[in-house]
Amino acid sequence: MAGFNQEKMTRYLDSLLDTGIPSVDCIVYQNHKQIYRHMNGTVNIEKTQKVSADQRYLMFSMTKVQTMTAVMLLVEQGKLSLEDDIADYLPAYRNIKVKTDSGEEKLKWPIRLRHLVSMQSGLDYDLARPGIVRVLKEKGEKASTLEIVNSFAESPLNFQPGTHFCYSLSHDVVAAVIETVSGMSYGDYLRKNIWEPLGFKDTFFAKPVNDGLERLAQQYIASEKGIVPMEQTCNYQFTESYQSGGAGLVSCTEDYAILADTLACGGITADGTRILKPETVERIKQNLLTSDSMKDLQDSMGRKGYGYGCGMQVLMNPEFIGSPSPAGVFGWDGAAGSCIQMDTVSKTSFVYTMHVRNYGTSYDVIHPALRDIVFG
Repeated sequence: MAGFNQEKMTRYLDSLLDTGIPSVDCIVYQNHKQIYRHMNGTVNIEKTQKVSADQRYLMFSMTKVQTMTAVMLLVEQGKLSLEDDIADYLPAYRNIKVKTDSGEEKLKWPIRLRHLVSMQSGLDYDLARPGIVRVLKEKGEKASTLEIVNSFAESPLNFQPGTHFCYSLSHDVVAAVIETVSGMSYGDYLRKNIWEPLGFKDTFFAKPVNDGLERLAQQYIASEKGIVPMEQTCNYQFTESYQSGGAGLVSCTEDYAILADTLACGGITADGTRILKPETVERIKQNLLTSDSMKDLQDSMGRKGYGYGCGMQVLMNPEFIGSPSPAGVFGWDGAAGSCIQMDTVSKTSFVYTMHVRNYGTSYDVIHPALRDIVFG
């Protein structure tokens, strides 16, 4: 691939180990061909076990890429519209209130599906909201995706839908909408429409606690003491029965690289299996944010030069940030530092995996550097 310097990529990935990141793995595809892979580092506390090609990771918000693929398939099929009132599928949201400076007010208009996919719903990422606490107390580990998602509506929204961007539990709500429309559990829907068609070998929902899970890389957290081991927990998986559309998956670099290549190539796999139409992939990339929401995205998450489409950031103004990458590169990332990025023009994509929570420079330093090496 013209412009992609493999030696530079390898040097950069290896340099990340010097910062304390225990392991890295990166796969680059172009037009269904894997043109690069490099992994290095260790994945156990003793730092004796080398990272392997089939290493598993908690994917956290990388899950959102699959959720958006799943919901846009239903939109493509005419079973959903981005303009749909979500209360038509989840009646608990019909009478949800909205916070004001003086108290609460009624919705001025419905929460639409486009508000959920673009993080403009008014929800937040409060994992201890009263509704969740109540359902967990009543149902325990049997609390389902639908039961917990419905409980989100017991708290008021932070703003009227569509007026601001706030990174939130919105995509968990999307998963519940998918369950309602498809009549399937969210995991079964993903298995039928994404995992099996793409030949995934190692993708499934995490448990709240994942101790002893075979091939799961040790999870670390960046703290005042440095990068230290932490529990193998996924706090977004509220119960054994819950399936978080926003942050619930376990997967591996190889499975996600297949998904990235499929989306970069307009929704079709190397063997001709189509999971989305090209025009649907392009729709995912269309910025859905208002100017106020664009400012929220930049101020709250530091994504300068980016818009936000269906659950993924879209590079709109690379010149604003001095990036040599082309406009239109899109993708997302996860709480443990992994990311997925794609370009449909060059049919190029990459997936990068690591397993360190709260590593701040992942998003504003590491991922942009990888982007510019691959696409620039």
